[in-house]
Amino acid sequence: MTAAPVGEEPEQEYEEPAEGAEQPAVRRGRRAFWWPAALAAVVALGLGVPALVSGSTPASGSSAGTAAASAAPATGSADAGFARDMATHHQQAIDMSFIVRDRTQDEAVRGFAFDVINTQANQRGMLMGFLDQWGLSQNTTAKPMAWMNHTYEAHDGSLMPGMATNTELDRLRSLSGRDAEVYYLQLMIKHHQAGAEMAQAYVDAGSNAPEKRLAQGMVDAQHAEIQLMTDMLHERGAQPAP
Repeated sequence: MTAAPVGEEPEQEYEEPAEGAEQPAVRRGRRAFWWPAALAAVVALGLGVPALVSGSTPASGSSAGTAAASAAPATGSADAGFARDMATHHQQAIDMSFIVRDRTQDEAVRGFAFDVINTQANQRGMLMGFLDQWGLSQNTTAKPMAWMNHTYEAHDGSLMPGMATNTELDRLRSLSGRDAEVYYLQLMIKHHQAGAEMAQAYVDAGSNAPEKRLAQGMVDAQHAEIQLMTDMLHERGAQPAP
């Protein structure tokens, strides 16, 4: 189950590459950039996406369906809170990746951005699927990360730790070439660091087994990608932002 990003900016749209155009899945040296998307596909298969709550999809009106509904997480639970918050967090990573894709011709960075778009859109769709299966709204009046007792003062469009501000996104849009590559990688490292921390908090506190498996996959993949992005910065004579 997948969800395409929404929004008015061109970076929100998925595009099929034109014939003869540069293919997005590229290699950086001997390192291939296909594995994050492949990981998301494996996670999806492992979850058995329809069986999000009780391991099966009960018939409407059956006693099994009633039992599954009563067992669904509450709207204020860690299960629902993580699904909503990580979906929002992922959406910004997708947005930033579309921006840099159009600001550089570097194959390594464009390939990495392509994998972030596909992997995190896939995961975002699964998170929204959990909420749909539970009959819960994708929106809430609760503050972001309230489910983990985290206090963060939202400012300038940054709703959670690691999220870029509107000012930072505007700067990314203003850059091109190596400058855009470096700034994107610096922003994305911070984004991944905070995202991995949130996913680990859910692994520790959550109760829904399929969602916990998805979260653990995020932790593992994002830590690996942080190291990859750090290496890419070093190749460009830069360091992660403090």
